[in-house]
Amino acid sequence: MNKQTKQKGTFIGIILIRYNFYKNYIMAKSSIELIDALRTTANRLRNGAYYAWGNHGACNCGNLLQSVTTLSKEDIVKYAQSGTGEWTELAEEYCGDTNAPVNLLLQKLQMLGLTPVDIHNIEYLQDKEILNALPGGFRWLKRNIREDVIVYFETFANVLEEKLISKIEISYEQLMQQHKQQNKILQLETT
Repeated sequence: MNKQTKQKGTFIGIILIRYNFYKNYIMAKSSIELIDALRTTANRLRNGAYYAWGNHGACNCGNLLQSVTTLSKEDIVKYAQSGTGEWTELAEEYCGDTNAPVNLLLQKLQMLGLTPVDIHNIEYLQDKEILNALPGGFRWLKRNIREDVIVYFETFANVLEEKLISKIEISYEQLMQQHKQQNKILQLETT
């Protein structure tokens, strides 16, 4: 096998691994903290927070990190530069066992419930489930357009909120018992 064939085989293997990973991808864990962080970030951006897609501290993930930490965009840039690449590459190379500054940032995102795929999708506005849920229906968004980032964060929060709500189980019998108990208390108070 020549070198070019071997490289092509390796490249195809990487694509197949990534394809299977994305195909089996499960979206971020729904949590009130993540939903709040996404909405806070959207509001910050809407209200004029500095935004620059090419800046680790002021891009999509950088603004999200500003919302969930006390770090400034300058701090985030400094920490992110202890790793190599964009947020996507940083997330793929993340190792929770080190205390490198960039790993602490990624750990914060993962503590919110985000996976490396989520981090990639936030940076590139690519999660098809989110895009399908956009107001007005599916459309591609541009990763470096503030308004697109805002609608993506808001829609992501809405999708996660719906998932969280759908997990809540309410027993009709329990509601009826509580209602009867409240009525008894009210009757006792009025007599």
